[in-house]
Amino acid sequence: MTLLDEKRTPAPAPAPPPARPSRTAPWLRDLALGIRFAAAGGREGWTRTLLTAVGVGLGVTLLFLAASVPHALDARTARENARSETQISQNPDAQAKKSDTTVLRIAAESEYHDRTILGHLMRAEGTHPVLPPGIDALPAAGEMVVSPALKDLLNDPDNALLKERFPYKVTGTIGDDGLRSPNELLYYAGSDTLTPAAGGHRVTGYGDPGPTRPLAPLLVVLVIMVCVVLLAPVAIFIATAVRFGGDRRDRRLAALRLVGTDIRSTRRIAAGEALFGSVLGVLIGLALFLVGRQFVSYIEVWDVSAFPSDLAPDLRLCLLVAVAVPLTAVLVTLSAMRSVVIEPLGVVRNSRSRKRRLWWRLLLPLAGLGVLALNGQSGEYEVVNPYTITTGAVLVLVGLALLLPWLVEASVGRLRGGPVPWQLATRRLQLSSGTASRAVSGVTVAVAGAVAVQMLFAAMNADFNKATGQDTSRAQFYASSEQVSGNAAVETIKKFRATEGVTQVIGMIEAYASKPGKYSEDDIQPTTSFSIGDCATLREVARIDSCKDGDTFVVHPRDDKDMAGWMDKTARKGKEIEFESGTGRKLRWTLPADARTVVGRKDPVGEDRWGIMVTPGAIDATTLPGASTVSQIRIDDSVPDAAEYVRNTAARIDPGMRLVTMTSVERDRQYASVQTGLQVGATVTLLLIAASMLVSQLEQLRERKRLLSVLVAFGTRRTTLAWSVLWQTALPVLIGLAVAVGGGLALGAALCWMVGKKVTDWLMFLPLAGAGGALILLVTLLSLPPLWRMMRPDGLRSE
Repeated sequence: MTLLDEKRTPAPAPAPPPARPSRTAPWLRDLALGIRFAAAGGREGWTRTLLTAVGVGLGVTLLFLAASVPHALDARTARENARSETQISQNPDAQAKKSDTTVLRIAAESEYHDRTILGHLMRAEGTHPVLPPGIDALPAAGEMVVSPALKDLLNDPDNALLKERFPYKVTGTIGDDGLRSPNELLYYAGSDTLTPAAGGHRVTGYGDPGPTRPLAPLLVVLVIMVCVVLLAPVAIFIATAVRFGGDRRDRRLAALRLVGTDIRSTRRIAAGEALFGSVLGVLIGLALFLVGRQFVSYIEVWDVSAFPSDLAPDLRLCLLVAVAVPLTAVLVTLSAMRSVVIEPLGVVRNSRSRKRRLWWRLLLPLAGLGVLALNGQSGEYEVVNPYTITTGAVLVLVGLALLLPWLVEASVGRLRGGPVPWQLATRRLQLSSGTASRAVSGVTVAVAGAVAVQMLFAAMNADFNKATGQDTSRAQFYASSEQVSGNAAVETIKKFRATEGVTQVIGMIEAYASKPGKYSEDDIQPTTSFSIGDCATLREVARIDSCKDGDTFVVHPRDDKDMAGWMDKTARKGKEIEFESGTGRKLRWTLPADARTVVGRKDPVGEDRWGIMVTPGAIDATTLPGASTVSQIRIDDSVPDAAEYVRNTAARIDPGMRLVTMTSVERDRQYASVQTGLQVGATVTLLLIAASMLVSQLEQLRERKRLLSVLVAFGTRRTTLAWSVLWQTALPVLIGLAVAVGGGLALGAALCWMVGKKVTDWLMFLPLAGAGGALILLVTLLSLPPLWRMMRPDGLRSE
């Protein structure tokens, strides 16, 4: 080895390959830059960010409210179940045994100016009575505990008639855990005369309401559609809000392009701005929801209210909203940037050079109708597939929102000439119709969905609203009482007839008469009804020609020979009949041999009457055991508060008297609750539509602030600009309403076909279209003050 070899150094190791640039770092850097622009972009940047945040916040508030509905319904049902009586058996007539904890109770409901007042008369049978939720002790005789809403109503000097109806001393209020809602009218009153013979039934406990009736399949379809109709516009509102101030944002991004930012970076910066505005909107929506729910107990919409604690959205749904809204904002922004070319020296939009295509916009609503058609018709009792209905309805409604921009652009592009305000409005829409279309898309979806749901409601109306057969022209109230001891039965009828506003009382004392004798367990003892009433009353329930006090009649049912034959086994002329009370007291009476046989007729309640009917002179009504008083009352509607006078008389006669307002149509309670939910949700959604349109209108005016100042500086009258703003709002809304009506009718007809119903009203859209027109006027009027402030010469200043 030579010296040269010893000094030779080893060759250097090859350099490692350069690390691949991270794809995540540019995304995060550009998003952070966009957030910085939105948060520290000066007054203009903050204004745009706040408009976006407020628009998103309104939608998020409604989403949190919708997420609270399941808990609110569960809480309301739980409170209602907690105060329900414990079911002692499957037989509703079964009576529990008396004990130290049992309580006698009878329902004592009433009404006041179309508001229902729930109540119970209660009497303890021992020293430790069971208590319903919300009270600490059972009220003593002559005392009552009331709900806060009823207490306020009683303390109002204008409600003297109501105060007269409850001559009890108020000793306390019912707690929230004993009320379904804050505005519920409820009371518990003490009684020392209530007995089982007087209608009181024994309560052993609370909290067992028995089995719940499942929701009918047709109502499931309605509930699904209500949810879709109320929530679909919210998603569109949020998607519209994140695009507020797009023109100014694009000009700022063009300045960034001038200093070297590439196309992808500008899009990510725009996404960062939208992300910040949407996150701020989520926080604003959460704040509005938390603050607003503290006052929810003071708000009553369509007789529905809730406690603040009821509005507790599911945490999983809250997290879904918190993640989905910012993600939607980013995706919408990136999608919108694809139609804009941002160059260093300006912004080029593709809306004019590239017309909107129609074919793919028609695919979604047609696909939605196809999904509903593939589901096929479902029977009245068949299980409903909620996913098919939801998918079909959402595709139709979203398709209508996508169809609207093409129709607005195609319609305004053909408008020429007209007055100056009209030309200013149409020219503005021709230059940029996308913003106006986005602002109106929520109205379109809401109205279309409402039209479809209302058509479905109308088609199902006959299934859940049935004729009762009651003749409200002959009587408006039906009263019954079991307190008929002594002369009470006769006095009841006299007091009703003496009530102010009462024109006629069909009052009878009723009992059951049977054929005397001994019968084995296998034999059925012949029994028929026995009624006492004056001649005027008996003529209302039987076809009687001549009548005088002391007459007796055997009334056969119409067109029912079998029942007439069974009745004649008891009503034997010249033979005895027997009356028996629940306490075992018996009375025998001989049916006169000269009793006439007549045919019965329907009474005002709609029931066919038959049996033995006598006038007061034929028998002493005060000695009749096991009797009850029945009165059918007709009032003069022209007398103010005639109905309240009748209710007060009933309360004086017997606080536990059952007084029912007669009606010709009976509504299913589940159907009525779904309809009430739709009305409440539609009202809230309508308010959101108005607020969203107003925010969008203010954002558009702010974008055109300098242009408005220039027009005023050149002599344009402010009224001309105000009319142009009206037309700019009205034209897209009118086109949107036309789309909504057509799409809503098609969707409603498809849903009616799917559930096997016929469309009963094709003009259901008229009130909804009127509501859309009212929105135009409301938004225009509210935007006039800001418009007047913007039309000032100082708007020409530039920084």
